[in-house]
Amino acid sequence: MTWLRANAFLLGLLAATALAFGFPAPGARGGWLQPELLTNAGVALILLLQGWSLPFEKVREGAANWRLHVVVQAFTFAVFPLAGLALNALLPALWPAIPPAIRDGFLYLCVLPSTVSSSVVFTSVARGNTAGALFNAAFSNVLGVLLTPVLVQLLMRTTGQTTPVGPLLLKITGLTLAPFALGAWMRTRAAAWIDARKPWVTRLSNGAILFMVYAAFCDSVQDRVWQRHGAAVTVQTLAFALGLFGFMSVLIAASCRALRLDRADFIAGYFCAVKKTLAMGVPLAVLIFGTRADLSLILLPIMFYHPIQLLVNGVLANRWGRAAA
Repeated sequence: MTWLRANAFLLGLLAATALAFGFPAPGARGGWLQPELLTNAGVALILLLQGWSLPFEKVREGAANWRLHVVVQAFTFAVFPLAGLALNALLPALWPAIPPAIRDGFLYLCVLPSTVSSSVVFTSVARGNTAGALFNAAFSNVLGVLLTPVLVQLLMRTTGQTTPVGPLLLKITGLTLAPFALGAWMRTRAAAWIDARKPWVTRLSNGAILFMVYAAFCDSVQDRVWQRHGAAVTVQTLAFALGLFGFMSVLIAASCRALRLDRADFIAGYFCAVKKTLAMGVPLAVLIFGTRADLSLILLPIMFYHPIQLLVNGVLANRWGRAAA
């Protein structure tokens, strides 16, 4: 039972994907579940809960460590996107039959902000700078609401794929910034009450994410996207997600050592800089890429990167924590 609770969300992702392949009609465009309406409502709900649950009152504790902040934010919104561009240029040579949506997905993965909860938890387990990790993960998510769509537009313009940014930013503002700000304001009024109900906040947020994943895969199944590309695309995407994670892990660790961060800051810097958020990645993808039938392929890299980072960083956090004991 403990294992099931610890891995419930990952199992939910598998179940949502399998359900889409078995019963795609209800969640596809025009289906009786009304996914167009529910996904927009889910985006707003997730961002409301993000603002609601972020402990801004604790974030200030780690605000003064500017060297750590520069490292994390530079990797999140500069080095990672540059690595995404390099990978985008290399992928056609390394994988000649790669679907264009998978290339878009890797670019998208590289401009996402960090995670909050797992970055802080792993930093705490490894006995690193927890306050610094909390500040950087939270700050990254706040910045990501606007920077991620802008970076997607800039990077895809270099690859010849772009859409008008003005209407997108208006939609982003309405469905993300406004609910996020409302959630943050609500927290200032009832932080203790909200923290006492954190498990329900997590369940609601995860449920909305799972529905959006289900709807994305329903569209791709209905439009026979997977029949056109074959099942082998999942194995190849997993391999490149592993390669990207391994390369960025080494680069981030080497950079933190070269900058002579102390042990506590090294741990916080590594865990925050190498992570990419699925919780915000799915709703933002729904807004940025709209009703593309191949949205499930765009989401595939982050859906693989997410469990990779949890598994590897969980092992590292426990190892580093024991070494410091």
